[in-house]
Amino acid sequence: MKLACLTNGWGSVWGTPGGVTSIKDSYYMSSGSTEEAIKEISKLGYSGIEIFEGNLMEFEEEEFRNLMKKYDLELVGVYTGANFIYSEIWEEEKSKIESVIKRASSLNCLNLVIGGGAIRSTGILDEDYKILGERLDVINDLAAQHGLVSHYHPHLGSMVESPEQIEKLFKHTSINLCPDTAHLEAGGGDPVEIVNTYADQVKYIHLKDFKDGKFLPLGEGHQDFDSILTKLKSLEDYSGWITVEFDSFEDAEYAARVGKEFLDNKLS
Repeated sequence: MKLACLTNGWGSVWGTPGGVTSIKDSYYMSSGSTEEAIKEISKLGYSGIEIFEGNLMEFEEEEFRNLMKKYDLELVGVYTGANFIYSEIWEEEKSKIESVIKRASSLNCLNLVIGGGAIRSTGILDEDYKILGERLDVINDLAAQHGLVSHYHPHLGSMVESPEQIEKLFKHTSINLCPDTAHLEAGGGDPVEIVNTYADQVKYIHLKDFKDGKFLPLGEGHQDFDSILTKLKSLEDYSGWITVEFDSFEDAEYAARVGKEFLDNKLS
């Protein structure tokens, strides 16, 4: 297994202000220094990074390529998202994601991780799962055309949080599933059970610990990572990459270091 770390833990998570009035300019961003995050991730011995779309798009291609070469890291994944269910803005959202795909592809990125699926002010409609599934398939095809493997990431605050909602969505899409173990538990699921259920569609994963309603560094919660890692090792088509995530934990270097040490021990 190869280990990567998300850069979003360095700083708070926000969206680009321009996205309020222009869908094509709506990106996830982390407020911290991307280079500082990459430098620390490399120093800790990780082999790769995953990055928010907005933090990637703020760099010129050659500038980012040189940054990755300087710190000897692979671009393992880019995280993007959209509402997906509103027909009026779908073409703009698709255009934005396609621009992210093209930039990621030019930098030899391996994975596109996708979040989203808006919850309407009047609540989720059953047809929203079909719409979301069909549009994820469109993005899946676009990513494949540019050499990326795409994965859907269930996330708190979206229309796909619980095991029942994951089941509703995956009746309508062939995209891979990127389990975020802490979000799965926070959404009412058992991460081990979900990884086992969707094993054929799990090619990439985010590991994050969880306890008492809090996202925590690996080993500081109660998740059953032994069972998850055993399952991943048994999957013939698994990519081999595991990405450590801890969101906006107050000490990013500590959380990244603890996660690396925890997995080195488990995988040795």
